[in-house]
Amino acid sequence: MALDLLVRNGLVIDGTGAPARRADVGVANGKIVCVQEDIRDKAGRTIDAGGLAVAPGFIDPHTHYDAQICWDGALTPSSWHGVTSVVMGNCGVGIAPCRPESREIAMRDLVNVEAIPFEVLQQGITWDWESFPQYMDAAARREPALNLAFLAPLTPFRHYVMGEASMQRAASGEELAAIRTLIAEAMDAGAFGFSSTLLNQHMGYAGRPLACRNASREELQAYCNVLRERRKGAIEIAMTRQIGVMEDPELELLDFMLTESARPITFIAMFDRDDISEAVRTSLRKAAPMIARGARPQTSPLPLTREINMRNPFSFAAFPSWKRVFEDKSKAAQAAVYRDPAFRHAFRQELKNPAGFGNWSRITVHEVKSPKLKPHEGKTVAELAQELGKDPVDAFLDLTLEDDLDNEFTMASFNNRLDRMAEILNNPAMLLGLGDGGAHLDMLCDSGYPSYVLGTWVREKKVLTLEEAVRRMTSDPADFFGIRDRGRLQAGLAADLAIFDPDTVGSLGRPERRYDLPGGAKRMVMRSQGIEYTVVNGAVTWENGALTSAAAGQVLRS
Repeated sequence: MALDLLVRNGLVIDGTGAPARRADVGVANGKIVCVQEDIRDKAGRTIDAGGLAVAPGFIDPHTHYDAQICWDGALTPSSWHGVTSVVMGNCGVGIAPCRPESREIAMRDLVNVEAIPFEVLQQGITWDWESFPQYMDAAARREPALNLAFLAPLTPFRHYVMGEASMQRAASGEELAAIRTLIAEAMDAGAFGFSSTLLNQHMGYAGRPLACRNASREELQAYCNVLRERRKGAIEIAMTRQIGVMEDPELELLDFMLTESARPITFIAMFDRDDISEAVRTSLRKAAPMIARGARPQTSPLPLTREINMRNPFSFAAFPSWKRVFEDKSKAAQAAVYRDPAFRHAFRQELKNPAGFGNWSRITVHEVKSPKLKPHEGKTVAELAQELGKDPVDAFLDLTLEDDLDNEFTMASFNNRLDRMAEILNNPAMLLGLGDGGAHLDMLCDSGYPSYVLGTWVREKKVLTLEEAVRRMTSDPADFFGIRDRGRLQAGLAADLAIFDPDTVGSLGRPERRYDLPGGAKRMVMRSQGIEYTVVNGAVTWENGALTSAAAGQVLRS
């Protein structure tokens, strides 16, 4: 047989967890045709993978590239890290379906929830769709470099039917029926399920709760039943109002949705936190009966350090007092809130029961614009407060006001304990993900986690074996979402490959700033090292540290 591509002499890790073995991989017409020793067939191109590992392309189950596909078909930086397929439309927020008159509201939702600058969305989104199936078709027309799998996010579906009332109340019976019909339409067009959120920090347009947070139990039952009737699809839901903490109402809702959908559910976010030492252990113990029925807790395998931009301070959105900061995002209005003694008092009281952090030693002055404030860069807020003789809240906000809100902090928040992370990562129920690709662009970049897992948790820390790490990032998410033709190196499946050097693979240093968004806006990116080739549907997409011109990605349909 004539092959399009032959990958020779590689250490094949097939994605099933089976022991690695030396073999060749033959590819033709975008499919794997054979995985065996010493393939002799002629090939249009041969890659010598001697000294390299050959794995299925990685599947990222939690991204927010919904807007970015309009201006970046390669979905960088995920494509730099061996990722070949992404699941989009998470956390109940997205841009389809959307009526023309509601586009600003949809964009403002992304600004508040995913910290994507409004000007970037305004310049970058093409809006050549209205319905969700049209959105999927528009994505396919763009000929992306990676494969795209879509969840139906509940917020735009509710808003499409209810308008601004979706941000204020539950749906009426007639509205519920209309929303249900649209979700069924999306599932029939190939969506892989739906997503929602309960999180306090997920505020949308004008600082109001994201519309899906107002869905009633009756609504959720109807939407779950759509999946049950079709016997396909999965649900992604952000449930932990306090990170890592599953309380009784969330556990009861998870049980209810499992029953009504009869489909798998992944819930977030199971981050280890040392300020509530037993949070994840307690939550997993309470959720064990639901996990046994198909619920999958989801975590990030990365230590979470993020930048805090005081014009869009998402990291504090879980605190009720900060709602005012998001209601009017003009600089003058935000400065007035930061200056207000009542706001400061309320914030101090909320810090006694922390929703996101409780340690000012973990927040560092990263960058200031004012030359006179430059000596404070690199100091923690705790150090700054002690030096100035102020309460940490006052030191934090006074510095912000002195720098005209142009300053930035960094926060080291979760996943910092090696022993607890080893425990979490070795829990087979845990779905690895939460890369958040396309979101929080000005503060962090976690979408490079596949190379980090291979470099840190496999090679350096030896917490996971190479075979198990690959399985957890390939066949495991594929099986969870029902992506049947990917995630394994087997004859007949799609030729999505990640070819990497096990001795050097990793994420390269700290995130770096680039100004390559529409309009030249800033984003943080994480580069990779040791990812030598990435193949998507048989086409080499990444080679020698750079993207090629290949655009062989597909819109995956359930």
